[in-house]
Amino acid sequence: MKELFGLGDDESTDSSFYNHRWDLPATFTGIGKISRREVEKITGGLLSEDIEIALNKSLFEYDLIVVLGPVFPHEVIGFSGGNKYFFPGVSGGEFLHSFHWLGALVGSMEIIGKKRTPTRALIDRAASFIGKEKICVSIVVRDEKRISGLFVGSMEESWSAAADLSARVHVVYKSRPYSLVLAAANRIYTEIWTAGKAMYKLEPVVADGGELIIYGLHVDAVSHTWGKYIERIGYHVRDYYLAQPERFVGIPGAVLAHSTHVKGAGTYENGKERPRIGVTLATGIPEKQCGKLELGYMDPDAIRVERYMNREDEGVLLVENAGEVLYRLKTPGVTSITTCRRTCS
Repeated sequence: MKELFGLGDDESTDSSFYNHRWDLPATFTGIGKISRREVEKITGGLLSEDIEIALNKSLFEYDLIVVLGPVFPHEVIGFSGGNKYFFPGVSGGEFLHSFHWLGALVGSMEIIGKKRTPTRALIDRAASFIGKEKICVSIVVRDEKRISGLFVGSMEESWSAAADLSARVHVVYKSRPYSLVLAAANRIYTEIWTAGKAMYKLEPVVADGGELIIYGLHVDAVSHTWGKYIERIGYHVRDYYLAQPERFVGIPGAVLAHSTHVKGAGTYENGKERPRIGVTLATGIPEKQCGKLELGYMDPDAIRVERYMNREDEGVLLVENAGEVLYRLKTPGVTSITTCRRTCS
């Protein structure tokens, strides 16, 4: 664990490092409950349930809590950072699954890169139960070598200022949608659970009927933690789950949300699912497995990245290190364009 903080195993430090054991009930202490009525008010009726709030009990052994972390566009909550480092950072599973499913109900494209979202409001309300002095150090990182901003203050003030800056440095605006997008996933993403961010960050600029290809041989697993659930249900649009909830009893809300975020917007009517765009994997995941997941497959060895370069005028977009920066259209809602044939492989 010390390696994560730039320390060697033999280096001594006055600090202690703990691994958050989200899988052990003894990790947590209950700190409050958001009533069904308040949940309905915060979410506009999308959720209607009492939510018990639990946090890692070690937090309450200290007088001051200092949160340090980056802020960038996020598909579930709008922008990462702030109180999100408590929820789900060191929280229990019940609340995590509730607000992730809430994010799916609203829709990724309606949330990502926006400051005021129902999910953020729900997390901020949960954080109000902590009852400890809290300071937040919010960082906006442009790339591996440059910090664009650092904001210190209360959880809300620090995060808000950083989110405003992130909206300027982490969003790329395009004047037109693309019929074909090759998203070369950042190498830090080795499973679809995280490499799916390539879809989240690029879906807004894919044209209706277009295709997004998540590319990278290093992506060789669905999810080491949640894979058994995802393999069971596959990837589907939100309405697929809403139309037949009885089929998915016992599937964690965060898994359902991940499934809808990767599949993207779409409809499910009269037993027919119609995703707005096609999502194809050109990864280390085999063709047969992709089929079971209800995702397209392309042989990653057949891809020649150079053939996708400098073709934006043709409706083809190449994005390196996909999943790190949000892409949006300058004119929201204009997503229709004649879909070109895939001629790049």
